[in-house]
Amino acid sequence: MSRKVYCIASFKPKPGREDTVFKALQALEPNAHREDACLKYTVTRHIDNPFAQGTSYPIVFHEVWANREAFEAHCQRREIREFFATHLEADDGDIEDANVCVYTDEPNGFDAPPV
Repeated sequence: MSRKVYCIASFKPKPGREDTVFKALQALEPNAHREDACLKYTVTRHIDNPFAQGTSYPIVFHEVWANREAFEAHCQRREIREFFATHLEADDGDIEDANVCVYTDEPNGFDAPPV
């Protein structure tokens, strides 16, 4: 049974603040990579491509965590809470909107042996 948790966190910066948001998110990477259960933690920017013309917020974090508990502990770290408080929740923050979703790679009804 896979216990991995996949998180996609998309960010819509306020006009003219994309570089500021991208740099602020990049600054979170080094400490997240120090967390033992962090398997992947990478901030990316949307680029134009003729083979992928969907719509998305321009900045997206791709995260893979060893388990749900590790992901939830990461979310409670002071650095992460302060990021959201400063950049999203504050009236003068740099982010207009964010969409954070968590996924599993297990199909419904998967009959994995107990751990």
